[in-house]
Amino acid sequence: MFKLLEHYIKNVTEIDEPSLTMIFSKFSLVKTTRNQILVDYNEICKNHYFVNKGCIRVYTINSEGAETTRYFAFQGEFGTALPSLIDQEPAFEYLQTIEKSELLTISRTDFYFLVDQIPQFALVYRKILEKGFIMAQKRIYGFQGFNAMEKVIWIKTHQPKFLSRISNKMAASYLGISPSTLSRIKAKL
Repeated sequence: MFKLLEHYIKNVTEIDEPSLTMIFSKFSLVKTTRNQILVDYNEICKNHYFVNKGCIRVYTINSEGAETTRYFAFQGEFGTALPSLIDQEPAFEYLQTIEKSELLTISRTDFYFLVDQIPQFALVYRKILEKGFIMAQKRIYGFQGFNAMEKVIWIKTHQPKFLSRISNKMAASYLGISPSTLSRIKAKL
């Protein structure tokens, strides 16, 4: 149950077995259905998730009903409504599994307990924050000057499995283009 999480941690830092055992004791396995909402728009996020199997999506819906996806967490990655988890304010976004998933979940309290008690877990948290920041920056600043074709090429380069795992509608909402434009570009590539 903890093999992927152990692999993730050991890729970040060296860690002893007692520390791993303590970390694992704070996580529990949750099995979800397709399109299950983990955090609702006005809800305060209370958990962090590690994806053992499946995928989590973080998205919003504007006043016209159009979805904008901010982040996907795939197998072997952490995902949550991070701003809400940190500041304990309503999420103002949705956290959803987009396929049947197996998630390792940890409460905010236990997560920060591990950050405070196990220096190696603090490094894991730093990696989560750094990855989130870097991906957001690349996406925001890279996409500002990109046309639709360049956005699709960027996603194929930086996340090769993305387009084969995600529906055109969700992928288009992440890329900031229409699903029909995405379909045309994928046909050309």
